[in-house]
Amino acid sequence: MKSFRHQQRPKKSSLVIGRTAVVEAMQNGIQLDKIYLDTKAIGDKILQVKKLAAQYTVPVSYVPVAKLNGFNVTNHEGCIAQIAKVQYQNLQDIISFVTESGEVPLFLILDGITDIRNIGGIARTAYCTGVHAIIIPDKGVGALNEDAVLTSAGALEKIAICRVNSLMKAVDELHLNGIKVYATEIKAEKIFTEIDFTEPCAIVMGSEERGIYPPLLKVCDEKIKIPMAGGFESLNVSVAAGIILYETMKQRVS
Repeated sequence: MKSFRHQQRPKKSSLVIGRTAVVEAMQNGIQLDKIYLDTKAIGDKILQVKKLAAQYTVPVSYVPVAKLNGFNVTNHEGCIAQIAKVQYQNLQDIISFVTESGEVPLFLILDGITDIRNIGGIARTAYCTGVHAIIIPDKGVGALNEDAVLTSAGALEKIAICRVNSLMKAVDELHLNGIKVYATEIKAEKIFTEIDFTEPCAIVMGSEERGIYPPLLKVCDEKIKIPMAGGFESLNVSVAAGIILYETMKQRVS
């Protein structure tokens, strides 16, 4: 097993160290990418950290103290947070802003995509094709850290990112605002070019290994696929997202 101490450490300037400091950071509106808690940490401040993390949809990772020590900081008190490299937006606020601006909403939902190179590539394409926001879950997605931002050529700092605690609830919110949600699925009957992307819509991209979470798949309006020749049924998720997003842009600018 690869030791944490041999992995690239976040810069100390990007860390919030200690229980009180992490609580105060959230209370003061500092956006955090993740909180690391010692599995054995207890106390009122730890409970407060957990409560605020849930309130602000900050992912919490419960780790052995050796991992916290691996950050090479002192007096962490079993609690370290990493400051978010990107600024997360409220989904409803973005929907309202887009519609009030007279534009047709276009959102991209990422489910279970953990490779930051794929996330970076998707963000670049999304920004270039007019996607208004990328929606991600607070767990089960690659960290939008400095490496991810570099991979995206800075696109992750330009496009709105909405982090939610439930993608299914996010779909419900999109539906309430009259936005259709299309799920990409290899076995879908409808080809993506048959969809009218000029309407308000969101597109769900799942991981290459597991696809879209089945319950999430069920609440989407329709499943769509990219046809492939040669009996080969595997496209890189970043490439697949690019193919579909350029079709949406083609329809919207023609």
